[in-house]
Amino acid sequence: MLARCTLLFAMMLFAVTPATSAAPEKNGPDKAALEEVDRIFDTWAIDAHVPGLVYGLVVDGKLVHVRGGGLQDMVARKPVTPDSLFRIASMSKAFTALAILKLRDEGRIVLDAPAETYVPELKGWTYPTADSPKITVRNLLTHSAGFVEDNPWGDRQQVMPEAEFTAVLKAGVPFARAPGLGMEYSNFGYATLGRIVSNVSGIRYEEYIRKTFMVPLGMASSGYDIFAGPQGRRVIGYRWQDNGYVREPDMKDGAFGAMGGVETSAQDYAKWVEFLLSAWPARDGADTGPVKRATVREIVTGANFVGAGMRNAAYGGAPCRQASAYGMAWRVIDDCDLGRVVTHTGGYPGYGSVVMLLPDKGVGLFAFASKTYAGASLPAYRAMLALNKAGVLAADRTMPVSGGLATAYEAARAVWRTGGIEAAPVANNVLMDRDAPRWKTLVEGLKKEVGTCDADAAITPVSAMEGKFVWTCEHGRIAGRVQRAPTPEVKLQALEFAVQAP
Repeated sequence: MLARCTLLFAMMLFAVTPATSAAPEKNGPDKAALEEVDRIFDTWAIDAHVPGLVYGLVVDGKLVHVRGGGLQDMVARKPVTPDSLFRIASMSKAFTALAILKLRDEGRIVLDAPAETYVPELKGWTYPTADSPKITVRNLLTHSAGFVEDNPWGDRQQVMPEAEFTAVLKAGVPFARAPGLGMEYSNFGYATLGRIVSNVSGIRYEEYIRKTFMVPLGMASSGYDIFAGPQGRRVIGYRWQDNGYVREPDMKDGAFGAMGGVETSAQDYAKWVEFLLSAWPARDGADTGPVKRATVREIVTGANFVGAGMRNAAYGGAPCRQASAYGMAWRVIDDCDLGRVVTHTGGYPGYGSVVMLLPDKGVGLFAFASKTYAGASLPAYRAMLALNKAGVLAADRTMPVSGGLATAYEAARAVWRTGGIEAAPVANNVLMDRDAPRWKTLVEGLKKEVGTCDADAAITPVSAMEGKFVWTCEHGRIAGRVQRAPTPEVKLQALEFAVQAP
């Protein structure tokens, strides 16, 4: 065991490398907001006895802040920098899922095909019930194959040789439930996906990931073989035990790399985060990534066994009930403050990690730590809430107004100006729901109540077919909604005007 460390020593140990920050973008984090993020992570690192830590913030396609703290190695005493190499554990699964989806795009994998189609060793398996369906590739992606949750066991299987894994697959495994009935996290399932990638692509899984994603994205320092990379930048993993640090064994690359084997730096991983976030929103224009934008957006879909519960009170903020589901190597959360959160953690002997994406806002935050299972979810969530409070996350990315929606909005304005529904092209339901005289009475009554309105305010799109608007008037505001009918020509199926409540 290394020398025992008192809390005072740990506080002295956690010196930070200077933060690297770009100039704030419009609506980006200012100095005060970034200082609060730093304070949150510094406090957590000391309290959690973390020997080494790095974290980065991506906003609108750029790494705007990155900061390292502590030591790479308790013996050599090199400081952590944004170029230090950490293992990110289960955050590696995101590479595996996207590899499967890319092979699907190429017509080489069918997600709803039995997994045994691509891994012949699965053909002789005994299922838990006579009516159990066969495991599909999609089941493996969404952790719904029926396997038992295996974090304690799976984390130590990283080093398993491929031949041994082949024997395990051939022998079969026991089931917790029949496939397709629920979500239960399985490292074994993702290792099996890694074997599918190898079998279908014709090259070893790790090489496929490197050639398909890491090289095109410029992640030159990232990989799976921790002994092949620059040793002077490796962050050694530790366990906090008996008030001291114990070095965890260095696990070589093996058959379970697809579930947790990636080693990367903050500078490299930021490129991965930037690429993922660039898939939102859906839009026209060149699609130049290693995977199509539409394919990246699929990661938030899954088996959708949705759960709900209160947000961890330790994160801060007002009480918040969250709904969450597991997508494809990502947990998807509907948060009352942050909106849609796409996140994953990593826990590994000697390492812990977390990544949070807010794809609708173009913001991502990630952190790597060098202590066993020290996933920095607590400071990451606190930091996101702090950024939200500072106004950095105030609005979702602006959706463009489609030509059809613009035409529909102009029709809504015409109804308001003339007072008659006849001024708009309407679908057949509109006059059945409210006849023309009642439309006239509605509009005239509202005009008497609020006076003249500025009807030139922009419409806020809900989709390409629907939008909402607010007009400022002499004596109040008019809130409205317009929605097109599903017809080729622009016709309104819904039009609403109402006095906005104070």
